[in-house]
Amino acid sequence: MTIRSLLKSMLAVFAAFMLCNTAFAQDKVVYHMDDAASQATKGLRNIRNHLDVAPDTKITVVTHANGVDFLMEGAKDAKNPDINYGALVSALKARGVKFEICEITLKNRNLKKDQFILDAEFTPSGVVRIGRLQSQEKFAYIKP
Repeated sequence: MTIRSLLKSMLAVFAAFMLCNTAFAQDKVVYHMDDAASQATKGLRNIRNHLDVAPDTKITVVTHANGVDFLMEGAKDAKNPDINYGALVSALKARGVKFEICEITLKNRNLKKDQFILDAEFTPSGVVRIGRLQSQEKFAYIKP
């Protein structure tokens, strides 16, 4: 086998690998929420609809500032108190959605982790997390 034919074979294997990798690539989306009053109900509905159409999508919701409020224990939509955010979040979590709360927000607002629903996780910085999901992990960005 010549070097040329070896290189051609290696190139063919690499091309096949890239095609397979592209074919099996999973959609990944980060939803950014920084104002629960205007974004939570709409955003959770968008995520539900997103998963109804594309159920294999990997979704992470990153919250900071006033966006963390809908993840607090007992939080409800102020305009429609029948909407219990905890139940909606639990249903989406069961479908694989991750919910993350900015720890800088906790410090700045003097909030404690035990004030939040168990379905939420914490990240040191919401803004840094969003940036890394986009730049390093190739997540698409949606802000409801």
